[in-house]
Amino acid sequence: MPAEPAQRRLLPALQILAIWAAGLGAAAQFGKISLAYGRFAAAYPGQGPVAMGFMVSIVGLVGLALGTTAGLLVERAGLRRTLIAGLLLGAVLSALEAFLPPYPVMMALRAAEGLSQLAIVVAGPVLIAQIAPLRWQGLAMSLWATFFGVSFALTALVVPGILALGGLQALLLAHAGWLTFFAMLLWPMLPADARGGRALRLVELPGLHAAIYRSPSVAAPAAGFVFYTVTYVALLTLLPPLAGAGREAVAFALPLVSIIASLSLGVWLIRRVGAVRVVQGGFALGLLAVLAMRVFWGEPGVAFGAILVLGAALGLVQGASFAAIPELNAAPEDRARAAGAVAQLGNLGTASGTPILAALIAGLGINGAVVFVAPLCVAGIAMHAWMAARRRRSAV
Repeated sequence: MPAEPAQRRLLPALQILAIWAAGLGAAAQFGKISLAYGRFAAAYPGQGPVAMGFMVSIVGLVGLALGTTAGLLVERAGLRRTLIAGLLLGAVLSALEAFLPPYPVMMALRAAEGLSQLAIVVAGPVLIAQIAPLRWQGLAMSLWATFFGVSFALTALVVPGILALGGLQALLLAHAGWLTFFAMLLWPMLPADARGGRALRLVELPGLHAAIYRSPSVAAPAAGFVFYTVTYVALLTLLPPLAGAGREAVAFALPLVSIIASLSLGVWLIRRVGAVRVVQGGFALGLLAVLAMRVFWGEPGVAFGAILVLGAALGLVQGASFAAIPELNAAPEDRARAAGAVAQLGNLGTASGTPILAALIAGLGINGAVVFVAPLCVAGIAMHAWMAARRRRSAV
């Protein structure tokens, strides 16, 4: 008799972990190109750095263009169907990429891969929020928020061995195999979708998009998350070179401490004060950390400690931003719309932050990092305060 309750407790954990692993495959759609960039450049010798950089970024540009549209479509197509379709589409495309077709064909496949990535990153967190028991919500959503960083770390570990074994073809086929495996695993494991809703008409899209960003509940997670993505990816890219002899330590520790803080302190705080307040607290801590980093920049040990605090602060924002999706939105359709907005604005931040910080550092050195990070932290706090005030007004 006790076995059945134990199985009921175990199944949600297995479902959540499997969805998270599927998310690792979605993030690897970026990592498999960027972490084998030199090999891909050699495979396409006629293409310059800009063209090869576009091969990496085009997947994210699809999310930037279609993120909220995906959120609207997911609620009608069904979460399980969308996730499985995204995984299988990604597997087919990665297998076709293994033929290393001519550059225009490869770019068309990469653009289509953006649709696959979008399906996974919109359906995944909504499914997790639906499956996770209430007491697990903070941990489950914080775990999902780590998928990008964990995927890059794991991909960096395995790519050299796979390339040595079978070159780019082996890498791309391994990625296809990962996506196929989790599609096959998740299909029987996930709850069946409800009957699909009415088809979405193109004429409705402008009004539905406007409704998403007008809603202080649906838009709030994305409205705060964009300030995180502008900051985090840019710092991961450009802060280590500024650290001089400590660059390798910074490059290793910054993402690691973010993940640890998100899954430990972040989860603990979300349960006690709520996700929105944790986001604001993370931005406040990030502001203090970047100011301390600048003050003590001439003292490497103290400056490194401030960098770790900055990474931890951004980790709190990362996990709590995803936890805010179910905290602020009870209906599955609103959660799907919120996840679509997070995907869209997250890609906006990822695409825009690095060139802005690079320009500031070129002109101001380490002061450029402060000028960049501090206003974004203040804006993140202010944005959530404004959204919370709007929610209070609408509740009266």
